[in-house]
Amino acid sequence: MKLVLQRVLEAKVEVEGAVVGQIGKGYLIFVGVSNEDTYEIADKMIEKVSRLRIFEDENGKTNLSIGQVEGEVLVVSQFTLYADCRKGNRPSFTNAGNPALAEELYEHIKKRCGELFKKTECGIFGADMKVSLVNDGPFTILLDSHEIL
Repeated sequence: MKLVLQRVLEAKVEVEGAVVGQIGKGYLIFVGVSNEDTYEIADKMIEKVSRLRIFEDENGKTNLSIGQVEGEVLVVSQFTLYADCRKGNRPSFTNAGNPALAEELYEHIKKRCGELFKKTECGIFGADMKVSLVNDGPFTILLDSHEIL
């Protein structure tokens, strides 16, 4: 599983011109699923996200978690995180999880985020989404389950 985590001041996702998810200060999380991923991996990844200390404290040091700043979360599925660009000029997506598994794990992640964070908003799986954000920092982290679990 791959997550791209962006610390944001605000973010929103639109589908067909309508806002389907919108947050203030918090995390925009893009979720990529592979066929090797499981509920256990998803849970561990979201737990890691909840414990990361990348918000500034009163001294300007990145020392606070999202819970400590009462941050919000916007979760967006993004199979292109598994793009393989090693050969040719057209990315291959064969490493991305099959759509049924990816949607199942995406729904599970949305549920877990809803349990852990102050506010959780989401994109729509498989939809053509327009995502806009104000990255705070900028601060962007790639979490890969093969590297952190």
